[in-house]
Amino acid sequence: MAQAILALDQGTTSSRAIVFDQGGRILAVSQKEFRQYFPQPGWVEHDADEIWQTQLSTAKSAIRKAGLQAADIAAIGITNQRETTVLWDRQTGQPIHHAIVWQDRRTAAVCRRLAAGRYAAEIRNRTGLVIDAYFSGTKLAWLLQNVAGAKELAKAGRLAFGTVDSWLLWKLTGGAVHATDVTNASRTMLCNIHDCTWDAELLKVLKIPVSVLPRISSSSEVFGQTKSELFGGSIPVAGIAGDQQAALFGQLCLKPGMVKNTYGTGCFMLMNTGNRPKASTRSLLSTVAWRIGNRTEYALEGSVFVAGAVVQWLRDGLGIIRRSADVEALAQTVPDNGGVCLVPAFSGLGAPHWDPWARGLIAGLTRGSSAGHIARAALESIALQVADVLDAMKADSGIRVTSLRVDGGAAVNNTLMQMQADFTGVPVVRPQVFETTALGAAFLAGLAVGVWKTPADFDASWQVDRTFEPQMKKADVERIRGGWEKALERSRGWAE
Repeated sequence: MAQAILALDQGTTSSRAIVFDQGGRILAVSQKEFRQYFPQPGWVEHDADEIWQTQLSTAKSAIRKAGLQAADIAAIGITNQRETTVLWDRQTGQPIHHAIVWQDRRTAAVCRRLAAGRYAAEIRNRTGLVIDAYFSGTKLAWLLQNVAGAKELAKAGRLAFGTVDSWLLWKLTGGAVHATDVTNASRTMLCNIHDCTWDAELLKVLKIPVSVLPRISSSSEVFGQTKSELFGGSIPVAGIAGDQQAALFGQLCLKPGMVKNTYGTGCFMLMNTGNRPKASTRSLLSTVAWRIGNRTEYALEGSVFVAGAVVQWLRDGLGIIRRSADVEALAQTVPDNGGVCLVPAFSGLGAPHWDPWARGLIAGLTRGSSAGHIARAALESIALQVADVLDAMKADSGIRVTSLRVDGGAAVNNTLMQMQADFTGVPVVRPQVFETTALGAAFLAGLAVGVWKTPADFDASWQVDRTFEPQMKKADVERIRGGWEKALERSRGWAE
């Protein structure tokens, strides 16, 4: 019986493919970047065909590097950039426009009108989301309204909408399967997360015909078979989850109260809240974590817009470091921040503050302030934003948090991870395998085809690299967080 799993990790800037063995070990990796399109300020697009070609190429390459053939691959799992919107012609299989990326802000004015209208509370209650251009629903509505001939094609039943997972599934199966999983559906602002169905009222509000929508399935099931000519044999596609939900699963946060945080350009924190959605009063998102069989698990989510990006700014904007990895050594040249506080609100503030008009600032500078103080304040700003999100999650959920599992590029920074433990007051646990997003997709796919029988079988695959225990004195934590609150207040509404 084939035991290897191929995970397709389709991200915002690159497509990757990773082959895992039954022990969760990486056998091969392949990655290709693709182009970003910025047709107007605030608009971000991708070429969906290029996404497909890069993903197919990396999948073939990873299988070849692992020394395997299609017959050795038990299943394919897909994890993807969420909310990015593709609309294609069912007959030709071609997109009718570039994909509109999750970062795209072209529908911000529409969202502002919705947020001020009579459906605002209903949208929040049914979807668990804040009304924002981030999500897929208004992007799809824009395509239907603005692409020549789209309305007519939709009326004729010719158009198919999907987030990137649906697009890849369609292409892998040669157009035989038009489906998505509950996690991606829950990010569209069109799905009622209480029963995981497309919501007729929300479709009416956004003028979206149900005919364009994919079937909503669980996160772990056989969706369909790949065309045999793609890989020299047919492989079942058996797992799908949006990238952050896949990372939550890959981090084995399988019980209520377990939390993971991914440190990338920004940060994404998810908390497993069990089999019922938790409504947030602190501007967090309620979202589907995954569905396996008939059981749906939910999560609270908070997004930090700028995390690793502040280190890139120190490198590219200020020029005080040559490489991003140099920030740790620079921060360690000083014993503390010297009273300096940096708020990296370069594009506003995310959860739980949600201020699009906030802008970045550095406060508390004196003649004695150095590059080391600024570097330290930059690292602290990442950990402080994450601490704010975790505080909101604890308050919303009423669940005691006993640890924070971490992954992503910046999680290798030991100084940052120690700050994170100090500011949150909980142990920070870093795993040996950082590819938790792809691993989560592999786990979901492997479950569906029997490579693993139950999630308990994953335990041996998840090993701790290091645990960071809180060490800072309470008075010092309160002083730093107090300074952070003052600086946050001064950053708010700056560009309004």
